[in-house]
Amino acid sequence: MTKTIKVALAGAGAFGIKHLDGIKNIDGVEVVSLVSRELDKTREVAAKYGIGHVTTDLADSLALKEVDAVILCTPTQMHASQSIAALRAGKHVQVEIPLADSLKDAQAVVDLQKETGLVAMCGHTRRFNPSHQWVHKKIKAGEFNIQQMDVQTYFFRRTNMNALGQARSWTDHLLWHHAAHTVDLFAYQAGSPIVKANAVQGPIHPTLGIAMDMSIQLQAANGAICTLSLSFNNDGPLGTFFRYIGDTGTYIARYDDLFTGKEEAIDVSKVDVSMNGIELQDREFFAAIREGREPNSSVAQVLPCYQVLQQLEQQLQS
Repeated sequence: MTKTIKVALAGAGAFGIKHLDGIKNIDGVEVVSLVSRELDKTREVAAKYGIGHVTTDLADSLALKEVDAVILCTPTQMHASQSIAALRAGKHVQVEIPLADSLKDAQAVVDLQKETGLVAMCGHTRRFNPSHQWVHKKIKAGEFNIQQMDVQTYFFRRTNMNALGQARSWTDHLLWHHAAHTVDLFAYQAGSPIVKANAVQGPIHPTLGIAMDMSIQLQAANGAICTLSLSFNNDGPLGTFFRYIGDTGTYIARYDDLFTGKEEAIDVSKVDVSMNGIELQDREFFAAIREGREPNSSVAQVLPCYQVLQQLEQQLQS
């Protein structure tokens, strides 16, 4: 495929904007349709990025013959059904993390991808951040093996707000969204499937209906372990902080930055063509479409993550 890949993007919120900014740097790709629930705000974003078609209904974008691929940055609860709609319309699809909020729905997307042969990818961005790529390359070269990962995912989100401080129309989830990043990354970096998983959670928020604090333990088949702490109550430094403790060193990853265990900065600027994990994720999606191959972070590759999340949910409910 050498022609311009034409894309419909659904969800003009905080993460949709990140994708639009990343795609601007990628040759041979054009966003031709923008979908979001508030028409006036969607038109504003479309005008800023030179997008000609605007709608509040994904079906309108899927009906456009020129659309080759869809990127979904919509509420979690819509991810699986919209991915299925895109695949059934003959469009390649990249859906933001999480693939689904149940194993049954995640499996349905994987099954349909296999049936259609289209590219279907989930936005497990940590696989693409230069900091985590640097560690992954060291592991693949046999220079580093994980003994333990210690991860903190912290937000101060006691009301239903997004990353831009705007009111959300849906409720986020520590397990099915934020834990998904680390569960997948741990198995990916360890190069070994997760065989043990345990979780406990704090009180359920009276209006949001979700646990605001959670602790998860994981063990891979090769013996590596991971401890993950998550909170929407943390009034302090925000984000996700990864400590890799290995046989030949300790590394601390903060999004696209990487440090030794002694807080010495590691230059990761030459790891890939960009320092922007979302852009690198999009580059992989479009490259897989052009090359007719399975992308890194395909829906099939990340399915084991959702199998673990399902086990953890069952533990928490019991």
